[in-house]
Amino acid sequence: MAQKEGPGAGEENDGLHRPLTLSEELSEVVGDGPMGRADVVSGLWDYIRKNDLQDGQDIKADDKLKAVFHKDRVSMFEMNEILSDHLREAR
Repeated sequence: MAQKEGPGAGEENDGLHRPLTLSEELSEVVGDGPMGRADVVSGLWDYIRKNDLQDGQDIKADDKLKAVFHKDRVSMFEMNEILSDHLREAR
């Protein structure tokens, strides 16, 4: 069996790219799944930048993000932990 080479080789097997089902609240922010955790985080940061929601190391939650975070502000580090509650193994 030939090994994949180049960018993205073997990505589908790692935890960052394994397809996950998104909660309805998270889908409202980053789009419909399934998608890998790396794509979810990237989409979330795109949304944060587009809507100017970063304040230093904190993320200010607009209405869509409040539905995901359940609070008005979260730290960048806390955000990744909260995402786990909105991601499930794809079926």
